[in-house]
Amino acid sequence: MRTGIIAKKIGMSNLYTQSGTNIPVTVLHIDQCQIVERIDSTDTNADRVLVGACKLKKANKAQKGFFEKKKSEAFRYLREFSIDKDTELKSGDQLNASHFQEGQFIDVSGFTKGKGFAGVMKRHNFSGLRASHGVSVSHRSAGSTGQCQDPGKVFKGKKMAGQYGDVNKTLQNLQVVKIDEAKNIICVKGATPGARGTWLVVEDSIKRNDIKEVEGTSVQAEKSTKKDK
Repeated sequence: MRTGIIAKKIGMSNLYTQSGTNIPVTVLHIDQCQIVERIDSTDTNADRVLVGACKLKKANKAQKGFFEKKKSEAFRYLREFSIDKDTELKSGDQLNASHFQEGQFIDVSGFTKGKGFAGVMKRHNFSGLRASHGVSVSHRSAGSTGQCQDPGKVFKGKKMAGQYGDVNKTLQNLQVVKIDEAKNIICVKGATPGARGTWLVVEDSIKRNDIKEVEGTSVQAEKSTKKDK
């Protein structure tokens, strides 16, 4: 069981295999990610490590006191992971792209893009009302939400309009397509949560621990210029 890391989402691009197949990838950059503290556990079969990323230029008094006790520099993002007891990791160790292997599967967690206040058609994929004569401008409304006099109320959890996005989401079984140790970059097949610049938590997949061979890739194509919506 290896520790997870905290990486920054650079954006999406694509890679071409030797056979000409175009693979869409998300580029993740591992920068200033290190072990802040290792917590030895006696009652379990695994230890814990506190991982930090993105050094703080201006830390307040509380943050300075916390990291002084840990004998570490101040970091903006912290996350705790479980590791095997025989893993040779200690406080101050740096984590880089070589921490993972090409072809393995990972789980990526992060906050999705915030969409603001959205209606039921966008938020819950409702079909809406019929856009015909007499419906007026209410054809995108939710329609009836309650019942008759009994029970005479709207039940909790009813799907309605409201805040859409900006929630913590995990995508599982994403494959690591390419690793660039020189630039400390990981290319993950497919999309990940969050917009460009989002900090994501990357861990080994809890459902797949196999390594699927990845066909050799050629020179990377130009970075996509598609704007985030």
